[in-house]
Amino acid sequence: MSNEMRQKMADTIRFLALDMIQAANSGHPGAPLGLADVAVILSEHLRHNPQNPSWLNRDRLVFSGGHATGLIYALYYLWGYGLTLDDLKAFRQLDSKTPGHPEYGHTAGVEITTGPLGQGVANGVGFAMAAKFTGAQVNSETAPVIDHNVYVLCGDGDLEEGISYEACSLAGHQKLDNLILIYDSNHITIEGSTDLSVSEDIRKRFVAQEWEVIETDGHDCDAINAAFLKAKAANKPALIIAHTVIAKGAATMEGLAKTHGAPLGEKEIALSKQKAGFDPKKSFDVGDDVLARFRCAVEKGDLYEREWNHSLKTLPLAEQNEALSALLHPDATRIQWPQFDAADATRNTNGKIMNAIARAMPGFLGGSADLSPSNKTHLNEMGVFPKGRNIHFGIREHAMAAITNAMALYGPLMPFSATFFVFSDYLKPAARIAALSGIQQFFVWTHDSIGVGEDGPTHQPIEQLSQFRALPNFYVWRPADGNENVIAWQVALEMRQAPSAFVASRQSLPLLPPAVKGSAVYGGYLVSEDAHAVVTLMASGSEVSLALEAKALLNAKGVSVNVASIPCFDLFIEQEQHYIDKIILPDVKAVAIEAARAMEWYKLADEVIAMESFGASAPANELFKKFGFTPQSIVDRIQ
Repeated sequence: MSNEMRQKMADTIRFLALDMIQAANSGHPGAPLGLADVAVILSEHLRHNPQNPSWLNRDRLVFSGGHATGLIYALYYLWGYGLTLDDLKAFRQLDSKTPGHPEYGHTAGVEITTGPLGQGVANGVGFAMAAKFTGAQVNSETAPVIDHNVYVLCGDGDLEEGISYEACSLAGHQKLDNLILIYDSNHITIEGSTDLSVSEDIRKRFVAQEWEVIETDGHDCDAINAAFLKAKAANKPALIIAHTVIAKGAATMEGLAKTHGAPLGEKEIALSKQKAGFDPKKSFDVGDDVLARFRCAVEKGDLYEREWNHSLKTLPLAEQNEALSALLHPDATRIQWPQFDAADATRNTNGKIMNAIARAMPGFLGGSADLSPSNKTHLNEMGVFPKGRNIHFGIREHAMAAITNAMALYGPLMPFSATFFVFSDYLKPAARIAALSGIQQFFVWTHDSIGVGEDGPTHQPIEQLSQFRALPNFYVWRPADGNENVIAWQVALEMRQAPSAFVASRQSLPLLPPAVKGSAVYGGYLVSEDAHAVVTLMASGSEVSLALEAKALLNAKGVSVNVASIPCFDLFIEQEQHYIDKIILPDVKAVAIEAARAMEWYKLADEVIAMESFGASAPANELFKKFGFTPQSIVDRIQ
């Protein structure tokens, strides 16, 4: 293809982006204009099928800088992913297919919702790791079933965010040679030049992290093409530093920081089009020759997928087909759920359950942020990533969660991530994206309360339960014993469009008696019931057995009491009101007990016995006494 044609294609992208942003009077023109030349060459290398965006062996493309939406939607329209010019004209408007930042499941072709800067870098690492693991299960030396690449477009802001350090360090350590990170290095952020806040040498940083680093002129098509060829041939993850000019092609505003996040204006757009040889009076103008070049992606993509499907039929090893089929069609009925008949910490029961799931489901994998011995998340006799299912994420909570978000969306995998509950703060942005996007990721968070004990208030989660219960489409399970823990996992495995969290205790918890009304599958149930009860005690986790002890003391005083276990507050409040009223009688006083801030319990309770401060450093039993979580303290409060 001639460079003249490439220039026309790049300018078409630029002006589609400018017209979209101007029509919406909102958006970010700088990045789409600066990356247009790179996007044209990327189109020549990308192996994908616009007619089937879910084809397993497609190249993954992640836009870490979601503010480049003008570029993103222009490309998806030009490639043939089903967007129309009317969709582009509705950019950033209510209910359009072209929202302000790309959203997974909303616009065809968008691989993942990246949201905050830096997330997409870690997501790209996650896709690359998912491909490596899947390939290790199904590839042979003569027949590679999974052999695609992962491309990530990022900018200065992404590389300044700490999550990118975490993720890229792990990518280099894992030698992810299927990962290509394209850095739009225009040296501009919202406040001005990057010289205001950054002076590090990006090349040296990535070399130190075991990456192949390639620098190129981001507006020289031949140089960009050579950079892609070198990156694809590298035996380690590759960083392409594309030196670009923000708002490249703008008539008078090229290179200015103010082009980052505001429309350029009709006059500037007209001048820019005229300068490039386009009709300044036409908006959303795409030449037939340009569209034909981009739409080659449809025909080429169909051919790529047909060839791949044919190769599956001719695999030399039956084991490859069986392995791929087992990954693509997980069967939860094969899980042999453990039975629990003695007191134990729920971090221990949770670990036994996870191992049972892993034995039955080959796509179940994950790891902890250097805490698997404490989280009890090690999958026994299942090896280490990439061939095995135990991932050593290192002390990288934020990257870990964003990586597993992408692994969950890769296709055949069911990943988990784990850490202490208090350190969930480090991964909150990724957990929020999982909920927003409907990603089935499993978060395992142990050491769930002041029961952590001697490590003190820095390690004792107080507000975290409330924080995550406040997230829409996010289900927090705090089981009171191993049997509730089993039900939690059974429900979570069926929730294909939502993340679940398992908040587990360090200390041993007694077994509860069987449910007397309702079931834990609905998030809450009655574990003990008295005729003519005058109060209902409700709790989760370690406080359920405390509520039962308090009930015994009250019964001895002639007070009738019901006790409800609410292992999943989020699920319980979603039930029909008649079910909730059956468990929490509406004409009876309700008291919630939880060793946390517990503000959300006022939705159900008349009174809440909760933490009013941070914890302290002491043995757990002393802390529960100090903060009023003993049977007698509960009785005193109720009376």
